Amino acid sequence: MSFESYFRVCSYAMVACGVQALAVSGGVGAGLALAFAAVLALSWKLTGTRWQLSERAGMVVVLLALPAFYLDWNLQRGVAEDAAQQVYAGVSALVHFTLLLSSIKLLQVKSDRDWLFLYLISFFEVLLAAGLSASPTFLVSLGLYVFTALLAVVCFELRKSARVVPQSESRLLVANKPGLLRRGRAGKNQRGARALRRLPLAAAGLFLAIFGLALPIFLITPRAAENTLSVPGGAASTGFTGFSDHVRLGDIGRLNESNQLVMRVRVETPAKAAGRPLRWRGVALDHFDGRNWSQTDDPRPLYTDSDGNLFKLGTTEDITRLTTQTFFVEPIDTPVIFAAPRALALQGAFPYVRRDSEDGLLSRPHPTERVTYTVHSDTYEPSPEQLRAERGSLPANVTPNLRRPVEEYLQLPASLDTRVGSLAVMVVARARAKNFYDVARAIEAHLNSNAYGGDYRYSLEMRAKGPDPLSDFLFNVRAGHCEYFATAMAVMLRTLRVPARVVNGFQTGEYNAAADAYAVRQADAHSWVEVYFPESDSWVTFDPTPSDGRAAGTSGAGLMGALRRYTDALELFWIQHVVAYDRQGQRALARTISSQISSYTQAASDSADGLGAFLAGWFGGGGGLSGALGYVASPFTLAPASVLLAGVGLLWLRRRRPGGAGSKRDGAAAARAVVEFYERMLKALAARGHVRRADQTPLEFAEAVGTPEVLAVTGAYNRVRYGAQNLTRAEAEEVERHLRKVMSDE
Repeated sequence: MSFESYFRVCSYAMVACGVQALAVSGGVGAGLALAFAAVLALSWKLTGTRWQLSERAGMVVVLLALPAFYLDWNLQRGVAEDAAQQVYAGVSALVHFTLLLSSIKLLQVKSDRDWLFLYLISFFEVLLAAGLSASPTFLVSLGLYVFTALLAVVCFELRKSARVVPQSESRLLVANKPGLLRRGRAGKNQRGARALRRLPLAAAGLFLAIFGLALPIFLITPRAAENTLSVPGGAASTGFTGFSDHVRLGDIGRLNESNQLVMRVRVETPAKAAGRPLRWRGVALDHFDGRNWSQTDDPRPLYTDSDGNLFKLGTTEDITRLTTQTFFVEPIDTPVIFAAPRALALQGAFPYVRRDSEDGLLSRPHPTERVTYTVHSDTYEPSPEQLRAERGSLPANVTPNLRRPVEEYLQLPASLDTRVGSLAVMVVARARAKNFYDVARAIEAHLNSNAYGGDYRYSLEMRAKGPDPLSDFLFNVRAGHCEYFATAMAVMLRTLRVPARVVNGFQTGEYNAAADAYAVRQADAHSWVEVYFPESDSWVTFDPTPSDGRAAGTSGAGLMGALRRYTDALELFWIQHVVAYDRQGQRALARTISSQISSYTQAASDSADGLGAFLAGWFGGGGGLSGALGYVASPFTLAPASVLLAGVGLLWLRRRRPGGAGSKRDGAAAARAVVEFYERMLKALAARGHVRRADQTPLEFAEAVGTPEVLAVTGAYNRVRYGAQNLTRAEAEEVERHLRKVMSDE
């Protein structure tokens, strides 16, 4: 392959990698990417033919593209539904414009200026892709782009430099020694082929050097709070319902039909909570009108940033009951902050946090960006024995965990079917329940395990209809998803004067051992019931949905499932350590490095003390400095030390010998100096009237002068300049003597 073809391949690869980065980030669709690939192939085919656009024609087409960009932008803004999509409309139009400019420049005759323009456009495309994507696949695209960009820029500089290298002496050599020229050309071609093969290795070395220099800067510089550009319609934003203060019966069931990822959760569970299933609480609802659950309006306390994005929400009696969860939430169009029950502290980059009277946490929605936060929750629940011991007398006033009058958790629809209350009484009577806890367990078992005459099954089909879907579910259809089961249990408990509320959130999710985190998907959306126990002032979780038919998200089985889990682990690593890397991450990294240095220092100190004690005991020198000196002076150490010193001395002598490596380097330096000697000789001869003509080779000029010293210096010069030989020190000194003789004869 010729150097020109090699240069074009590297340049086209750089341009293609810029578009590929846009395609990976979602800025370019598959159709547009394939169209640009066809332009690349056509441009390669037309290079050097008369079908290429001239520079003037290319400039005209570029000017005509400006109105097209304006029209494209306005058309996309016209179909945008909200402000976020209008912003993205401008980004999309800009992407189309850059691709059009690249296509025009590829199809025209290209000067150095045009190649630089293509390089700049590809760099701008990578910047756009960086703003559009927060995926680890962008890192692969960026690596490919940097590697091909290094190759292209190096080839561009070599190509540019080759056009300005003087060729005069090569032309003189052609006239004087044609055989030497052929050998020189063959050697030059071989060296050029080797250089082309080494260019990728050089680019890889530069790439590693750039990465090594950029990594410390990356670790020191905090990340921005959000992406510079965001693509509307994130991973879980479309159709994400069921998490507001007004939810229609059946909304959660629509989420169960999708396996789309919602969030990842990494959990540090204390020993006291081990084995207890966790649920990610979203919103709790207290008012039911027969078809809709809602949350009674109340003033919500506002928490502002306390210290380092830490929001303090409550206290605990025992710190060992805290469960720490780190959430990596995909873009979703809800202000709800998910957490395990009883969140006491929240750390995250939120402008504010509100906590409603049902212990739900809210902040601003994030439909176009990922959010990362850490929650510390007190997940403790009283034991069944403690709960059974409660008398069940309802409180007259609000309490720390009952922020509303208890009657609001006993509210029932005005048109409630009387059969619901009768069913609850029958179930409790069959179970012989005498307290709130056993009453709740009996109704839960009736719904989820077919105990006490129950015969219900889980189904995602919303078959319960009519003006009273709850009665239709309990007495006719007897099948439904989690919302129907939770609603049935809460209403049945309320008919028995047991305070209860419905909670919408997510199941724990699928544990990914590779990522050490739970992957929570839309199919994991779930509804359950919380029952209030007055004497312990606690809300306790009950789940009436049958577990054998309960929907749950999964990454699948077999090889594809394993690949998805490893891909998910890679993406979580990328989000945690790249996308969500902030000042908190910097502090954690600094603490880790400091701890490691301290541990290594302590280990080195202990090792030194142990070595000193060992040496003192071995040689009986009493330890300390005298023991160490006794060890150094012992016969066992003097012999190896003597051999080592002798080897160093022999190596030094060898390097000082005339034929050694040192003499070779000295000879090479002296040989390089011969070229300078020749220039000095020409100046000295010119002062005496002997001027070398442009058509004379060095040897012809020396023969014309006729002195032996000039012939000797010229012969050495030809061997170094054209023969690629090095002179020994003796030869270089002889050249210096000849030069002094020539200069003294002036």
